[in-house]
Amino acid sequence: MNMDIQKADQHFIHTYNRKITFVKGEGMYLIDDTGRKYLDMGAGIAVSALGYSNDEYKQALKDQVDQLIHISNLYFNEPAVKAAGYLCEASGMDRVFFTNSGAEAIEGALKLARKYVRTKTPENKGDIIAMEHSFHGRTMGALSVTGTKHYREPFEPLIGGVSFAKYNDLDSVKALITPDTCAIIMESLQGEGGIHPATEEFMKGVRALCDENGIVLILDEIQCGMGRTGEMFAFQHYGIQPDIITSAKALGCGVPVGAFAAKEEIARALVPGDHGTTYGGNPLATAAVCKVFEIFKKEHIVEHVKELTPYLREKLESLAAKHASMKEVRGIGFMQGIESDIPAGDIVGAAQEKGLILISAGTNIIRIVPPLIAEKEHIDEMCRILDEIFTEKEA
Repeated sequence: MNMDIQKADQHFIHTYNRKITFVKGEGMYLIDDTGRKYLDMGAGIAVSALGYSNDEYKQALKDQVDQLIHISNLYFNEPAVKAAGYLCEASGMDRVFFTNSGAEAIEGALKLARKYVRTKTPENKGDIIAMEHSFHGRTMGALSVTGTKHYREPFEPLIGGVSFAKYNDLDSVKALITPDTCAIIMESLQGEGGIHPATEEFMKGVRALCDENGIVLILDEIQCGMGRTGEMFAFQHYGIQPDIITSAKALGCGVPVGAFAAKEEIARALVPGDHGTTYGGNPLATAAVCKVFEIFKKEHIVEHVKELTPYLREKLESLAAKHASMKEVRGIGFMQGIESDIPAGDIVGAAQEKGLILISAGTNIIRIVPPLIAEKEHIDEMCRILDEIFTEKEA
């Protein structure tokens, strides 16, 4: 079947430009409605860490469907209890709140930070420092701390008390701190803003500023967490511990689930009635979370990323050395970006035509966030196609 895209799109609100209909996935490959296979190096925007059609993962979901899908948070359920333990153990946090998405995790983290600081300093206005070029989500609170104007401006006024510092510029953060600052929020590795890793000096410096001023440090690990950088969470490269983290995307490997997690003292600030969710943490979603952690451990997924990262970097840097329009390769682990003089959309479109799925980060960054099961052969295939595309574009 070759679906009529125009007909398929007639009932959707037009917020995406879509040209392909995928019907199946196998390992590192997606298959469209004509039967064509595509190498997927985008992983559903860094979600499908285990690739597609993992038998153990699928069976866990099937088994849970036969048991219980939803009961609400008025009651405990066994998969959620188990999943919370796994997430706390992996992150060094003490308590978890499960959500349906990354944006909801950000919303909860912001509420928790404000509530906690006000239990200690009731007169605090709850001001928040975020970073320029950051991205935290599309809901009103998450959008308020997203440091790119074109995302925010059509929907203003947003929540107040937010100011933006320069990422990797500690002095710019210091300059914004006031007695009313309750939280600093940032990505441990900026994604949508262009694949910018934090420097060690900056990460440790922000942690110290928070300690000195009684400020809550929220690290957004929604995209860069869950093994993508060669540690379970990207902040673990820096030898620091945040106060709150947010997680989603690969946390469920395709089942919609997110979470925010916090240290004990901070988590206690939220009491019954302060926050809630109907679907968040339901048995089906958290059964997925449990199985993801179990497969990660059994298959040594994080170690695999760490082992293959040098090969991925070597191949990308060799490409950059060959093509004048490729300006820089940057990132950590399986979260890499290629900055190019050629618009990223042109590269992504050309890649699709050649059977390769990539995504962009801004106007001139090609974002490479493959399933974490990628092998050398997949990296080679991607680089071969990219070499063809850049050769054609530069001709």
